[in-house]
Amino acid sequence: MRIKNQLRGKLKGLFFTLLSVLVLTSCNSRDKNKKKVNTETEIQNGSKLQDKPTQALPPYIEDGKEVYAQNCLVCHQSTGEGVPGLNPPLNDTPYVLGDKSRLLDILVNGSDVGLVVKGSTYSNAMPSFNALSNKDISNVASYIRNSFGNSAGPITVEDVAAFRLNISK
Repeated sequence: MRIKNQLRGKLKGLFFTLLSVLVLTSCNSRDKNKKKVNTETEIQNGSKLQDKPTQALPPYIEDGKEVYAQNCLVCHQSTGEGVPGLNPPLNDTPYVLGDKSRLLDILVNGSDVGLVVKGSTYSNAMPSFNALSNKDISNVASYIRNSFGNSAGPITVEDVAAFRLNISK
C-alpha cells in the first residue's frame, strides 16, 4: 500500500509538471502571436518606420513570382536555395545570371545532367517547361534573375520566342 501511495504521489507530481509546461508553452506562443500581429498592424498603420520604402515590382516580376510558385517552388524552395545534392540554388549562379540562352535552355528543355554550382553537383532531373507560354517563361526567368539576391536584366518574350525558333531549326 505504501508503494502505491508513493507511486500515486509521483504520478500526480509528473502530471502537474506536464500541465505546467503545457500552460506556459501556450501562453508563450500567444504572446509571440500577439507581438507579431502588433508589428504587422504598426507597419500597416505606418506607425513603425521601415528601413526601405517598398516599391511596386514591375508586373512581369509579379507574374513571374506566380509562375515560380506554381512550377519551381517545390524543388528550388521559397528562398531559391534549392535542396542540397538534388536541386541547385538559384542565387549567384552563372546558370541564372549568365547567358540568357543557358537559362532558357534549362527552362524550355529541362535538364537531366548534373549541374555544378558553387562546387557542388546537383543531379535531380528538371522537367521541361516547354508547355508554358513565351510570356510565362519570360516572366519566371526574369523573376529568378531578380530575386534571391540576384540582379540581372529581364528576359523578354521576344528573347524566348527567338530561343525557341533557334532550337527548332
